Amino acid sequence: MRNAFKFLIQHCLTTPTEVDRLIVSAFLEINQLQPQLNKFLQTYFIEKRNKEEYAKLIEFISVINLDIDHFGFEELIELFEFVISPADRIINGAIYTPENIRKYIIKETLGTQTEITEFFTISDISCGCGGFLFDASIELRKKTNKLYSDIFRNHIFGLDIQEYSITRTKLLLSLLALSEGENVESFSFNLFIGDALSFNWKSQTPGFDGFDIIIGNPPYVCSRNISEDSKKLLDNWEVCKSGHPDLYIPFFQIGIENLTSNGILGYITMNTFFKSVNGRALREYFQNEKFDFKILDFGNQQIFQSRSTYTCVCLIHKTGSEFLRYFRLSTLELLLENDFSYNSISYSTLNAFNGWNLQEIDAINRIEAVGTPLGNIFKSRNGIATLKNSVYIFDALEADNDVYYLNNGTDYQIEKQICKDIINPNMLTKLDSIDQIIKKIIFPYIFEDGHVKLIPELEFKKCYPKAYNYLFANKELLAKRDKGNGNYENWYAYGRNQSLERLKYKLFFPHIAPSTPNFVLNSDENILFHNGLAIIGENEKELQFLRKLMSTRLFWFYIEKSSKPYGSGYFSLSRNYIKNFGIFDFTDREIDSIIAEENPEILNEFIESKYGITFDTTS
Repeated sequence: MRNAFKFLIQHCLTTPTEVDRLIVSAFLEINQLQPQLNKFLQTYFIEKRNKEEYAKLIEFISVINLDIDHFGFEELIELFEFVISPADRIINGAIYTPENIRKYIIKETLGTQTEITEFFTISDISCGCGGFLFDASIELRKKTNKLYSDIFRNHIFGLDIQEYSITRTKLLLSLLALSEGENVESFSFNLFIGDALSFNWKSQTPGFDGFDIIIGNPPYVCSRNISEDSKKLLDNWEVCKSGHPDLYIPFFQIGIENLTSNGILGYITMNTFFKSVNGRALREYFQNEKFDFKILDFGNQQIFQSRSTYTCVCLIHKTGSEFLRYFRLSTLELLLENDFSYNSISYSTLNAFNGWNLQEIDAINRIEAVGTPLGNIFKSRNGIATLKNSVYIFDALEADNDVYYLNNGTDYQIEKQICKDIINPNMLTKLDSIDQIIKKIIFPYIFEDGHVKLIPELEFKKCYPKAYNYLFANKELLAKRDKGNGNYENWYAYGRNQSLERLKYKLFFPHIAPSTPNFVLNSDENILFHNGLAIIGENEKELQFLRKLMSTRLFWFYIEKSSKPYGSGYFSLSRNYIKNFGIFDFTDREIDSIIAEENPEILNEFIESKYGITFDTTS
């Protein structure tokens, strides 16, 4: 559909109605359907007498025919989702859900129903363009043999914050009915425009006592992109009481509270709530309620082509259970073949505060129970945050006795005395030395009585006029940090004050890494770092020991089974994912031996023997 997407972009259609008329008419024309009676579809049907619009339609159809052999409903759904504006995608989290995922969730929820009464209802409370409701309607027709007009009127419900999404859902369902011979004047829909965070279903649906099934794909909006109005509404939900919750998190509680007492919820959503701080309240909610909860985790597999997100299917039956059931799919083929069985994990063994360990839970719990948690012994640091590294950080093109030369569109000189060395530890996934990644950073701070202070502006301008003039030339750019809402000590200050102090011993490593990254020990207290991570210590020896321990097979096993996955075998090494790793109470002699050992396999076997864990290295 790439050419069709380009066509819609290039023709700059200004309203959703214009876009929808073109898409719907193309679908009708290609599939030889005529909305002879349906007044709603007729308003989206481009006739030959509208010569200019019809010519554009014929051109669009020719483009579609170049892309695909068949313009069916799945292509229609994908087109509808594609034409949502980029701004709305960021704010409302709209995203196309692949057909195989929708059908699996329908099968595991609606497909399990043995009896569909006249009062049976199914809803998508963030329905987007209606893909889930489309599949649910087809399944209901198979199960009941009812007309779509009856299904839409009595059994199907939907909600979305965007008017055009509800319109497209109505179009999709109307076309579905038309394609199967229901060419009626109008359909009665239970499709509402509203914000799920505040929408009251009881006031909108007389006699409402909860839905039998709620399905869908809650919005993918990270906390920093949530509107201020929505952030206020988040406070109404118990599951949003920790951290800075992403928008998908309250949709669990909203969905469950709008189910009948025996209802089922089926979502495809992000899996970050397993371990994240902002998922802590949600985990506690699940552990307190003890629902019959199944999680099918996709791990680091990318389900959505347009988003770098890590997802899972959550199936929640609103009945009690002492166990959560979990399975991590190694391939998507297993989903299609339904060739897997869940592992049962007692809610009592899960730790809502620290995060859920759902893979190899016995081994992970054993590791965490050993000795003292890493986070209790060592302090970790994130790098500095200028919020505009392209201004502050540079490669020195040349240097003389007093200044560095740089080119940032214009040649500038920067006094050496106001600069420090800086590295990006994220580069250590492939490099094992910092020598190749050292850059310079303008550091408008001084150390005074053990504290870091911003150099006063007049002093800065007088003592370092070249650096001052360079930053002043970028003042407007610096003012745009934090979307222009930053509250900085002065305009040339860094965006945040973190990690500015002198740190003598630092163990640098990447924030996201494959198995296993390089851990580089450094003792230069003047070197700064950004983007990556560092663990700081009181002496060099303890960090030499930790470097060896974090390079072992056992440590990486722990990361792979309990950390946040990314694509291509990468995992997060941020503080939240390493802090609970248990540090065995080694003797001083053992620590010396660990530091001195150069054979990785001997070191692995020794560490594993202390933790009482054995890995099968023959497979």
